[in-house]
Amino acid sequence: MKNSLKVERAIKNITQEELAREIGVTRQAINSIELGKYVPSTVLALKLSKYFDKPVNELFTLEETD
Repeated sequence: MKNSLKVERAIKNITQEELAREIGVTRQAINSIELGKYVPSTVLALKLSKYFDKPVNELFTLEETD
C-alpha cells in the first residue's frame, strides 16, 4: 500500500516523532508505515486522516499487489 505520509509531514513541517506523539503511536510505527512495511489499522488510518484533514484514500493508495 502506497502512502503520502512523508509528503504530508513535510507540508506540516513535523517530524515522525511529533506525528507519532499526536496520533498515539511510536515513531517506529510511523517510520514503518511510511516505508510500506506496515499497513495501519482502520482506526490508525482514520486518526491520520483526521490529523492531516485529508480523506483516507488521499493518504493511502492500494497497489495491485495488495
